[in-house]
Parts: sequence; C-alpha cells; structure tokens
Amino acid sequence: MESSSKVSANEFDHTDMLNATYDNYGGVIIDVKDYINEIAFVILLQTSIVQWRLQGKNGVWLKLPIEFVNLVMPAVKEGFWYHHAEPTYLMLVYWIPETTCTLPPNASHRVSVASFVVNDNAELLVVQEKTGVFKSSGVWKLPTGTVEEGEDLSAAAIREVKEEAGIDTEFMEVLAFRQSHKSFFSKSDLMFVCMLKPKTFNIVKQESEIEAAQWMPVEEYANQPFIKQHKSFNYIAKICIAKKNNKYIGFSPLPTASATSAKKSYLYSIYQDQ
Repeated sequence: MESSSKVSANEFDHTDMLNATYDNYGGVIIDVKDYINEIAFVILLQTSIVQWRLQGKNGVWLKLPIEFVNLVMPAVKEGFWYHHAEPTYLMLVYWIPETTCTLPPNASHRVSVASFVVNDNAELLVVQEKTGVFKSSGVWKLPTGTVEEGEDLSAAAIREVKEEAGIDTEFMEVLAFRQSHKSFFSKSDLMFVCMLKPKTFNIVKQESEIEAAQWMPVEEYANQPFIKQHKSFNYIAKICIAKKNNKYIGFSPLPTASATSAKKSYLYSIYQDQ
C-alpha cells in the first residue's frame, strides 16, 4: 500500500494525506506511483480534501497510471471527473471551492502541417493518398500530417515529406495557416502551410499510405477541379503560386526559447533580425 506522506503548507501540517505537490495556481497535484487498495485510497483522499479545503486550495489533479485503473471508480464516486487521457495515464480533476470551476480545459486543438515543396523547374511535390477522405478521389494534394507532441512545425513538415515521398528538404517559411473546428474527436485543427526547399529529388513513396507521388507544375496542381471548387484549397494554391512568383512573403522561424524553460523554440515572423 502506498504510505501516506506529509504534505506541508505554511499554515498547516498533516500526516494522513496522499502524496501530492502544489502548483502555482492554488492547486494540488496527486501523482499515484505505488499500489494502494480502494478502501485506503478513499480514506486518504477524503482526509486530504478536507485539509486542502482548510488550506484554501482550489483544484485537485489526480494522475492515475494505467496500472491503477482500479482507483478510477472510487475517485469518480468522490466527485472527480475526467480531464484527459494519455497512453499511460488518466487525469481526473476535482474543484474544492463552492465557486465556478476555473480549471483549464483539456487541449482544444490538434496541429497539422501541409508542405509546399517546389523544385528548380517550378514543379510542386504532390501525392495521392490510399486512405482518408481523399482515398480513390484522384486528387493530387500537398504532403500533410500531424505535428507530434514536443515537435516543432519545421521538423514536422520535414518529417512528413520524407515519410510520404522520400524527399529530403530544408524548411523555409510558414506561408499561411487555417483554423477549422469539430475535426479530430471534435477538437479544432490548426493547419500550417509550410514552404520547404528540396535537397533531393528522387521520389520514393510511402507504400502504406501513399498511392502515388510526383513532381507537377504548380499551375496544374492549382487547376484541379477539386482545388478550384473548395475555397480554402483554392486560397492555398493561389498563395503557393504567388510565392513561386516572388510576390508573397511568408513567416520565417526565429530561434528563441520558451518563457517557462530554456528549451529551444521558434517565433514565426516576417521580421528579419539584423
């Protein structure tokens, strides 16, 4: 059984409480790491919440690793509800004060990239997909994909082009972005159209997902009936043509760092640091 641990605050000390840490917003984070049976868990949870209420705490975050799924039902019966889930854990939350809950919701958006890759012959890299909404449609489209957790836009665009067409590229600019809603599991979607410079030109398509891949004149891509009939795709095609003709300026990545850590990140802007 998980041993109870002292949780200290300036105004209160108590021993029969769950292991927890405090965040910077008056919240409590419970991270269950050792086995504990349901009865003992409920007793410690009830005791902890009483003391956190006395301490003036607000939200309680309960992180349950997948191996402790037995604690989900007892937590729900105590008033916790689901916040989000990842492959290895489930996060539940509880609001202590008798006020409107102000805990931040789960992530609202998925981020994806579409890659505009043009060679020296003004030909665009395009693919046809084996699955999804474009399956068997005959539509030639830009290589696209989802940005992975902790992955920069630039890295995601380079990776997707390599995976789908076997082409090595150098990231240049963000040309535009589109926001849509009720997409993946009802989440909103942010898609960034990125320009990349090819470093290799021999196409090796991804067999599992890509039906065909080729270099195609940009204007031929833009003149596809599907592209011309759908406003967002038509706008993107026009932006790509304008960029090809040096009549459009995109957003270049400026290396920077996160405000909360030293981790490298990028600010995308038309500003050029001198």
